[in-house]
Amino acid sequence: MALCCAISNEVPEHPVISSVSGHIFEKRLIEKYIKENGTDPMNGEKLTVELLFDVKTSPLVKPRPPSATSIPAILKSLQDEWDAVMLHSFTLRQQLQTARQELSHALYQHDAACRVIARLTKEVTAAREALATLKPQAGLTAGGYVAPAPQPAYAAEAGPEAAQQPLEEAGMSDEVLQKLQDKATLLTAERKKRGKTVPEGLAIVEDIRSYRQLASHTGLHSASVPGILALDICLRDTSKIVTGGNDKNAVVFNKDTEQVIAILKGHTKKVTSVIYHPEEELVFTASPDCSIRVWGVQTAQCAQVIRAHDSPVTGISLHATGDYLLSSSTDTNWAFSDLRVGRMLCKVSDPNSQHALTCAQFHPDGLIFGTGTEDSMIKIWDLKERINVANFPGHQGPITSIAFSENGYYLATSAEDSVVKLWDLRKLKNFKTIQLDKYEVRSLAFDQSGTYLAIAGTDVRVYLCKQWQELAVFNDHTALATGVRFGHNATFVASGSMDRSVKFFGIQ
Repeated sequence: MALCCAISNEVPEHPVISSVSGHIFEKRLIEKYIKENGTDPMNGEKLTVELLFDVKTSPLVKPRPPSATSIPAILKSLQDEWDAVMLHSFTLRQQLQTARQELSHALYQHDAACRVIARLTKEVTAAREALATLKPQAGLTAGGYVAPAPQPAYAAEAGPEAAQQPLEEAGMSDEVLQKLQDKATLLTAERKKRGKTVPEGLAIVEDIRSYRQLASHTGLHSASVPGILALDICLRDTSKIVTGGNDKNAVVFNKDTEQVIAILKGHTKKVTSVIYHPEEELVFTASPDCSIRVWGVQTAQCAQVIRAHDSPVTGISLHATGDYLLSSSTDTNWAFSDLRVGRMLCKVSDPNSQHALTCAQFHPDGLIFGTGTEDSMIKIWDLKERINVANFPGHQGPITSIAFSENGYYLATSAEDSVVKLWDLRKLKNFKTIQLDKYEVRSLAFDQSGTYLAIAGTDVRVYLCKQWQELAVFNDHTALATGVRFGHNATFVASGSMDRSVKFFGIQ
């Protein structure tokens, strides 16, 4: 119920009720009236303040008086609001400009710091390479690489190097030739002693057929320049893998611990060939930058730079002694180098052919080796005499890969013609051709017993030697497979691909 003062006809702030007339009054008004008249204003009867009683009500909330009751007042309110918005916008623009200036200054400092770090890193690498060149007599020994590395080791970036001419030939001394002959004699005797005995623990055909993908690793090389171009396994410890990539790096990886052991940085172009030393913690890499590098795995440092060619190096192969390296190049030459001192011993080309060499591989005994050429020819060379002793024609397109079997009798070759040819080195003829429909072969590899042959390219395949029967096909890569190797006793197969992954296949 609304209250209304009987005197002012307005809602009272402090309402009181008269016990004489029963009307509601504003307290201050009725008290003033009683003081002046002493009666009730409604009926004229005598009234005192004591006869007034307070009425308990909720507090009165007066309506806000209108502030913009005219057009000028409304326009003034709008103008004030506009001025406030503009002032706030100006303040925000000033703050944005200050933030931009601070960010620009920070980016400039970061860029300058990166440039200084890169320059210092290049200078350190150049100094290390100069030291390795000035002191070749120090040689390479396994003892130089025994310090453990709990975290992946990173090599220093190589800077732009001045163009260097290939090393002069040192010549093959009688001591080197005798060393090669002694090793070949020893290996031949061991092979005859083994005969046709199958190694204990070798994976059987049924095992190979049941192989499935066990693991896949895609984080070894850069994603910005994807692609693994080469792969090799350490024969002493087949859990260790080395890969060469489009990102100019080589990576040493342990498949059992799934940890990167070392990242080898130094080449100025992609790494197209890699070898893991079978007995020592050494890795060899080759690149179109015309250099071959020798690395210590534990330190991830380049110990030797071999410059045997003045054109891109297309292939490398390690001699059975573990002390010498064979290399091929687009300059039509093959070179034989002493990796311990980083010295080229000889460099030879075929006077009857001026075609680039595309790959090279030592025979297991080390006295002969094969090279592939750009004009589809496989050439067999005598290392001691440095002469071409046999040629195997028949492919079409540049030769992409060659591989000798462990028994020393068979040679597998591939080119850009979707076939793999098998050659008998005793009869010097092609005795088997594996036809692969629309297949690009990039890598061939026999296992250590010579029982199985792996082919990498459009996919990865494993064949049984002698019967040349296909045992397994792995289609897990999403791009061209570029390298394949067998693990110990063929208990697993490792492959690298342009899809940036290294995959392992075995029994699940």
